[in-house]
Amino acid sequence: MAGSLTLAIRTAQSGLLTNQAALNATANNIANVNSVGYSRKIVNMEQRVVESAGAGVQIADITRRIDENLLKSLRLEKSTLNALDVQENYYARLQELFGAPGDNTSLAHLVGEFEAAIESLADAPGKTLEQSELVRRANEMTLKLQSMSTTIQELRLQADQSIGTAVTEINVLTNKIADLNDKIISNETVGRDVTDLRDQRDQSLDRMAELIDIVYFSRSDGDIVVFSSGGRTLIDNAAVTMTHSAAGTIAATTTHAEGDLAGLFVGVQIAGNDITSELRGGQIKGLIDLRDNILTDLQSQLDEMAAELRDVFNQIHNRGVPFPGMQSMTGTRIFVDSSTQTIDLDPTSSADDVTISLFDSSGDQQATTTLNTIMQVAYGAGDSAAKVSYAAWTVDEVAAHIQGWLQANGAATATAAVNSSGKFAITLNNTSLNLVFRDETATAAGSTHQDAAIGFDPDGDGDVDETVSGFSYFLGLNDFFVDNLSENIYESNQLASSFGASAATLTFEDDTGALGNVSITAGTNLTGIATAINNATIGVTAAIIPDGAGFRLRISHGTAGNMTVTQGGVNTLLTELGMHGADVNVSGTIAVRNDILVAPGNVTRGSMQWNANLAAAGEYFMSVSDDTQIKNLASTFAAVNAFDAAGNIASLSHTFDEYAAAIVAHNATQAESNRANIEIQQLLTESLQFKSDTERGVNLDEEMSNLILFEQAYSAAARVISIIQSMFDALERAV
Repeated sequence: MAGSLTLAIRTAQSGLLTNQAALNATANNIANVNSVGYSRKIVNMEQRVVESAGAGVQIADITRRIDENLLKSLRLEKSTLNALDVQENYYARLQELFGAPGDNTSLAHLVGEFEAAIESLADAPGKTLEQSELVRRANEMTLKLQSMSTTIQELRLQADQSIGTAVTEINVLTNKIADLNDKIISNETVGRDVTDLRDQRDQSLDRMAELIDIVYFSRSDGDIVVFSSGGRTLIDNAAVTMTHSAAGTIAATTTHAEGDLAGLFVGVQIAGNDITSELRGGQIKGLIDLRDNILTDLQSQLDEMAAELRDVFNQIHNRGVPFPGMQSMTGTRIFVDSSTQTIDLDPTSSADDVTISLFDSSGDQQATTTLNTIMQVAYGAGDSAAKVSYAAWTVDEVAAHIQGWLQANGAATATAAVNSSGKFAITLNNTSLNLVFRDETATAAGSTHQDAAIGFDPDGDGDVDETVSGFSYFLGLNDFFVDNLSENIYESNQLASSFGASAATLTFEDDTGALGNVSITAGTNLTGIATAINNATIGVTAAIIPDGAGFRLRISHGTAGNMTVTQGGVNTLLTELGMHGADVNVSGTIAVRNDILVAPGNVTRGSMQWNANLAAAGEYFMSVSDDTQIKNLASTFAAVNAFDAAGNIASLSHTFDEYAAAIVAHNATQAESNRANIEIQQLLTESLQFKSDTERGVNLDEEMSNLILFEQAYSAAARVISIIQSMFDALERAV
C-alpha cells in the first residue's frame, strides 16, 4: 500500500509543479500585456509515462503564439514604409525653402520681380533708380539660388551622416542577434525556456528591418541567419560588420558614383562589398535615394536654370556696354594655353568682323578699327607681327594686336593680355577714353550689328572645336552674371543608358600641356567610355552620374586644374554627348559681377551706334539714352528659352519664370507623392501589425480564464497531496 501511495503523491506533485509553471507563464503574460514585442507564452502539457505506466503530467514545451510568415511580411512592409517616412522631414525642409509658386520668397516670384525690373529699366534706361532696382532684384535672385543650392548640399550631408548613424545601430543589432542566437542554442540544448530570448531577438529583427531590408531563415538548432535583400550575409553564426564613413562636407560635385562618398560595405571595405546600390528598403535606402538621386536631381534643375540664365543674359549684355564705354575689361573664359589656342573670325564665311572703338566721356568717337584690320598690322615682332587676314590667330596674338592698336591711338600705356588666371584682360590706363566692341556682318564701317561667329581651337590642332556667337561674349568681357568656377569638369547632357558612341579619339589638355588621347570604339556605351578614360591613367577621371531618368558622363581633372576636351576633326562624339563645361554648382556660385553690384550704372543699356551723317564719312557714337540692348534683354527674358533635360524635368521651352515655377511645382509634387505613398504604406503596415498583434498579443480575458483553470488544477493537486498525507499518517498510526 505504501508503494501505491508514494506513486500517487509523486503524480500529484507533478500536477502541482506543472500547474505552478503554467500559473507563472500566465502571470508573465498578464504582466506584459502592454510590453512592445512581447508574444503570448503557451505552456504545452503532456502525460508523463514511466515504464508504460502513467506517472502524472509534465511540461512538453513552452511556445510562443506567433505567425512567422506574417512577421516576415510585416518586416518587409516596414522596410518600405521607413524608406518613405525618413524622406518626409527632408521634403518638408525643401517645401519651406522652395515655397509655393505664389509666395513672395519663392524662386518663381523672385525671377518675376527681376523680369519686371528689366522692363522698367528698358522704359527709362538712363534713370539711376531703375538701374539700382534691376541690380537689387538680380542679386536677390542669385542669393536665393545660392541659398537653395547650399541647403540642398546641407540636406545631402545630413542624409549621409544619418546613414553612418544607422550603420552603427545595425552593427549593435547584428551583434545582439548573434549573441541571442548563442544563448538560444545553449539554453535550448539543456531544455530551458528560450521564448523570452526569441522575443528579444524578434525585437532586434524588427528594428533592423526598419533600417535595412532583410531576409532570414531559421536553423533547426534555433539560431537564425540574416541576409540583406541583395543576398549579402549579415549574420551567420557571427555578425558581419557593416561600415560607412560619413562625409564631413558635401558639395554639388560630391557623388558616390565618383567615389567622393564612401560606400556601404558589408565586411572588408572593397568595391565588391559595397551594397549601396543593392538596397530596396529601410531608412538607409531612403537616405541613399535622397543623397544620390532626389536632392541631386533638384540641384541639377537649379543648375540648368542658373546656367541658362547666365548664358542668355550674358550674351545680350556683351553686345553693348554702359555709357560711354569701359576702361577695363576682364573676361571669364579661361585659356589653358593662350599661346597655342586659336580663334578664327567667322571660320565658314570670312565676312564677320569686330569693330573696336574708343570714345570720350561724351560718347564721341576718338578712334575706330576692326579686329581683322589690326591683325594684319605689325605692332612689333612675335605675337605683334602682322598676321594673315581671317586666319587662325592665337589668343596671345589677338591680345598683342589689340594692345598695339590701343597704344597707338591715345592709350599709350594700355595693356591687353591673358592674365595669370588664364583670362583675357584689357586695361586702358587712360581715364579720358572708353573702349567698346561691336560685332558686325562685314569690315566696312556701319555694317549691320550682329554677333560675329568665333571659331575656337582649344588644342591648337587646326580644327575648330567650338563656335560661339559674339566676340565679347566668347571672352566674357562684359558678363553680367559670373560664377567663378574653374573649368576642370566636363559633363554630357542627360542621356539614356542605351547610348552608343560613334568612333572617336578624345584629346585632353590642361595648363601644363597635353595630358593624353583616349580612343573610343563605335558602339561603346557610357560606362565603356568612362572605363576607357579611367584606364588611360592620364590624370582625368570619368564617372556615370545618375540624373533623373538618365545619366551624365562626367569627366574631372584629377589636379583640379583647368582642362579642355576635344576630338578629331571628323569626329562627332562630343556633339552626340552634348559634352560641355559642367554647369554643376552654377546655382551655388552665380552672382552679379562685383563692379555692377557696387555701381549699378555699369549695367548695359545700349550699344555702339553708327551715324552716317557724322563727320565726312560717318562715325560711331554712344548715347546715354540708348535702350537698344536693355530692350533686347527684356524681350528675350520674356520669351521662351530651350532648357535641357535636368533631374526629372524633361527638356522643354519655357520662360525663365515658368521654368522656376516648374521647379517649385515639381518639388511640391514629389513631396505630395511621397506623403500619399506613406499614407498607403502606413495603412498596409498597420493592417499587418494589427493582425500580428492579434496573433501574438496577450488577451486578458483568455489569460484570466486560464488563471482560474490552472488555479483550480493546482488546488486539486494540492488537495490530493493533503489527502495522501493523511493516509500516510493513518498508516503510521496503524503500525
